[in-house]
Amino acid sequence: MTARLYAGAAALALIAGIAQADGHQPFAVGEGDFSWDSYNEFADRYDLSGQTVEITGPWTGNEKEKVDKAFSYFTSATGATVNYSGSDSFEQDIVISTRSGSAPNLAVFPQPGLAADLASQGMLTPLPEGTSEWVRDNYAAGQSWVDLGTYAGADGAEDLYGMFYRVDVKSLVWYSPIAFDESGYDIPETMEELKELTDLIVEDGGTPWCIGLGSGAATGWPATDWVEEMMLRTQSPEDYDAWVSNEMKFDDPRVIAAMDEFGYFARNDDYVSGGATAVANTDFRDSPAGLFAIPPDCYMHRQASFIPAFFPEGTVVGDDVDFFYFPAYADKDLGKPVLGAGTLFGITSPSDATMAFVEWLKTPIAHELWMAQGGFLTPHAGVNSETYAEDSLRAQGDILLNATTFRFDASDLMPGEIGAGAFWTGMVDYTTGASAEEVAKGIQDRWDAIQ
Repeated sequence: MTARLYAGAAALALIAGIAQADGHQPFAVGEGDFSWDSYNEFADRYDLSGQTVEITGPWTGNEKEKVDKAFSYFTSATGATVNYSGSDSFEQDIVISTRSGSAPNLAVFPQPGLAADLASQGMLTPLPEGTSEWVRDNYAAGQSWVDLGTYAGADGAEDLYGMFYRVDVKSLVWYSPIAFDESGYDIPETMEELKELTDLIVEDGGTPWCIGLGSGAATGWPATDWVEEMMLRTQSPEDYDAWVSNEMKFDDPRVIAAMDEFGYFARNDDYVSGGATAVANTDFRDSPAGLFAIPPDCYMHRQASFIPAFFPEGTVVGDDVDFFYFPAYADKDLGKPVLGAGTLFGITSPSDATMAFVEWLKTPIAHELWMAQGGFLTPHAGVNSETYAEDSLRAQGDILLNATTFRFDASDLMPGEIGAGAFWTGMVDYTTGASAEEVAKGIQDRWDAIQ
């Protein structure tokens, strides 16, 4: 699937809404393509005048401005005040506040691991009964989101503690549509076709891929994303989860095979711009530059939805560069897995208004109000995709909605010494010549040492 960026209905609704709405709310109630029925039905159910919902999370700056606008509609619907405070040190702040008894009503966690830790300490309240079933029925790949939000409490019993709200997609391949058109290349829909295209580009005298692992002290992390993608495309979701928790050891043959799937692309001099030796030394921010060279230095670049921030100034997504879903194998019957990240709400201090806010998050309008401002993706299957501010976001949203499995970035869920240490450095060693078996054993040895 590709993204075509043009001014659509959502953009027109945004302009019209700003003209008709007042003050803090940019969209006039009842105007545009929003699901106002869900707003009106919610408003009819709740009168929370005089109550307050305190929320803390990682969104600051421009993101805080957007979320404040989105949350203001909860206030207009119910009469309850919403106070959201963003912090760059959220992870430390929320631990301190929960342990000191001064926690907000809701916390927005950027990773499931911290939410799971607080749940195990009895610092989170399970979401209302029936929420698991609701998520399963209303989110694309719903069971995946239930699994990611379910943790053991202080008594060891598992329950749903987290509801995902804003998510990111990593399973994207960026490419030059001009170069593809000139060469007559089609968008591959399976991993088999992607490998065939890779070979075809080489046969035609081109270089298929740009890959860069450089990131200062974090060098190596782009390769961990590749391995995670390959685990999802060669093994079951259950195997992926077992790998994340180390129930499946890092030097298991299935993990080694996934590393070599990455190596198929990254360790072939003909496949990578600059040759295989350049992969570890190229900064990830510079690595997509080859897409824009004339003639192109490469035709494809696998990276998450944030990478346009590092494209040349003035780049237009849909014209100068585009993307498609990083495909799955046709012959492995593993559906369409998507790798990504995201934020989830957890209850840190329950109240009537807090529980109502959780119900608000179930409404399509609660998602659409940020979708229309840009920089937001949701797996909520009930939203109107026309409210996305850009067609590129709409196309990424479609990838989410078509996913059969969603899994969180594995390195972010592993212990820091592994996911943000041994895994990073091990992948650099692998791209510079070490065997997958040697690297995987070294990572597992490190994991054994910290247990």
